[in-house]
Formats: sequence, structure tokens, C-alpha cells
Amino acid sequence: MFGKFFNNKSENKKSSTRPQLPNDSKSALPTIDLTTAEKIQVIEEALTSYQSLNFPQGVLAVCRDFKIHTEKSNRILVELTLPFPCQGELDTLATTLSTSFAQQVDFEITLNVNTVRSSALNGGKIKNIIAIASGKGGVGKSTTAVNLAYALIAEGAKVGILDADIYGPSIPTLLGLKNAKPGSKDGKFMIPLEAHGLHAMSIGFLVDEGDATVWRGPMASGAFNQLLNETAWPELDYLLIDMPPGTGDIQLTLAQKVPVAAAVIVTTPQDIALIDAEKGIAMFDKVQVPVLGIIENMSYHLCENCGHKSHVFGEAGGEKMAKSKQTQLLGQLPLDINIRQDADFGESDIIENSTGDIASLYRRIARNITGQLFLQFDNASPLTTTVIYTD
Repeated sequence: MFGKFFNNKSENKKSSTRPQLPNDSKSALPTIDLTTAEKIQVIEEALTSYQSLNFPQGVLAVCRDFKIHTEKSNRILVELTLPFPCQGELDTLATTLSTSFAQQVDFEITLNVNTVRSSALNGGKIKNIIAIASGKGGVGKSTTAVNLAYALIAEGAKVGILDADIYGPSIPTLLGLKNAKPGSKDGKFMIPLEAHGLHAMSIGFLVDEGDATVWRGPMASGAFNQLLNETAWPELDYLLIDMPPGTGDIQLTLAQKVPVAAAVIVTTPQDIALIDAEKGIAMFDKVQVPVLGIIENMSYHLCENCGHKSHVFGEAGGEKMAKSKQTQLLGQLPLDINIRQDADFGESDIIENSTGDIASLYRRIARNITGQLFLQFDNASPLTTTVIYTD
């Protein structure tokens, strides 16, 4: 009945009469005068037909609980229980509906994140472990991992981060926790340190900053195992592991001994970085850890004066590699001095300016990661392939 208000396709083309809203749409809809019952119907139609990368079959296809409250005349509250963080995406849809109704529409999301790959760590308190990796150093992987963790927290998830780079830990600096030391209640398990709601553990909390960690591979792998298994992690929806660059002992230990749900590859568009990123994808393929997609960091630079976009390290490299490896380009991040300054001072734009452009980019990529994790690998996903066993 009201699909025409939300349909972005040409009326000359054959299309569903249900509403189709683009991802992060900023287009304003015409204001329509509807009764409360009609507004509820429009909301239901919008949630059914809204399509994006993370909602290819609509929002209600993955919704566990759905309620609409209209008690207050100046506000409509929509309560949803969903299996992955998506608050920012649905806030955009709510803004579009608010404009259309000339009445405030709010989506309140309760997360019920499923465990994609079971983990016995801390009695199963960690639901999903995601490795953030790169083929080479210097691509901004650790900075990206920290900002993605903060972005997931901003989206409503419970998140931890483990610094697996035994030889060059950078998480203490990135979190503003240099010289901080973890405590222990029982002398067996370390209590992770916390920064803005993010639970973190790193060898950098245990070794003085100026000391060199001169260990052979087995010792480094053993230290990684201790950091992971001897930390008293709280209940977490996602534990991000900031992997060291390359394809060495720690990566193999992670793949063999840790129930990693999936991996994400961070690269720059530069050819030399892409070559090494492909090796990272090949390594995860060999150890049967699924790769959710690629994040292209330092993708472009925007001139502060004229707004010109320049591709300092090349253009569309991550996009081409994603196509060749049949995976997703999860997002592109700019080469921006604010990101570098925040990293050096242990800050994050997601915390300081949660509605800014940079924060929005990180939050969108974080939603893409967790959305694709659910859609591709969770048994409850409507897109999960049914496997039939035959003798």
C-alpha cells in the first residue's frame, strides 16, 4: 500500500510493491499524512523490504523480536532484537521514516549475538573470535583493529582485544595505557585492562616498553597462548585479535589451537601491500579459517583546502583483490592526520566525535564485519547453505 514512498526503482521497471530503501540513504521522503495504524504498516513494510549488504533479505528476516510502541503521540519506538550490531544503519532508516511521518521514529536494538564457532575459553564467555591480520607491517592494522573495536562498542556490542604481536606490541599506546599493568585476583588469571569499555590484553602490559622481546618462535607462541587462555576475559560478543604481520608461528598457533570464527585482512592499495595481503588470505585458506573480507586502509587523501581526493598509494587495489579472491571489500579508510594523531595519543575519533565522518566509516566497516560473519557462517542465518550428507 505504501511501498511507493520507499521504492527507489523506476516505476517503469517491474519491481516489488514493497518498500526498497538503500543502505545509509540520505534521500528525503515526501511527508505523508497517515494514521497510527498506517504508520505501523509502513514501518513493517520498510523493515521487510530494506536491503543492504548486511540485510539482503530485509531486517525482519533476521529479527528475533519485534515490537512497535506508539503510546507517546510525538514518538514511535521500534524495539528489535538482532543477531549482530547494526544500530547505526537502522538509525539512518529511522531518520528517513521520521522525515516522512513528521514524527520522531526511533529504533532501539537489543543484541543477541550467536556463537559462530564454539569456544571453551573462560567457560565459553567469548562468543566470537575474529583475527585482524595483514600480510605486511606498516598498513595501519593495529590502529584499524582498535578503532573497529571501539566502533563495535558504539554499536552496542561487548568487545575485547588481544594484542598478538609479541615482538612489537602497540595496543598499550593505542589505548592510552602505556606503563599500565594487569592485576590478578587468584594469582592464576590476569584481569584485562579497560579503556572506554574495551577489555584489552597485551605483552606490552607485562614487558617494559624499552625492552626487546628476543624470543624464538615457540616461546612467542607460548606467550600468545598464555595471554589468550590465562586472561580472565568477561563475557564478550567479539574478541578481536590484532595479529602480527606475516604468516609465521603465531598465525599457525592461532589457526590450530584457537577457535577463530573468521579473519579480516587489512591492506593498502599499494601493489607491494596487496601481494603480501594475498599471502595472508592464502594462509587462512590453508588452515581453514574463513576470510570475511578486505579493509583498504589509506585508500585516499582528501585535501583540507579544496576537498580533492588523491590516491597516494594507488587506486582500487583492495576492490580488485576482493573480486579476484571472491570476498568482500568491507570498506575503505582515508589517509587522515587525525587518525594518526589519535593513535599516537591513545585516543579515538569514535570516542571524541562519534558522529563524525571518520567514526561513521569505522562503524560502517564494523557492522559489515559482524553482519557478514552472521550471514555467511551462523546456523541461524537465512543465507546459510544447507549441507546434505550422502553415503
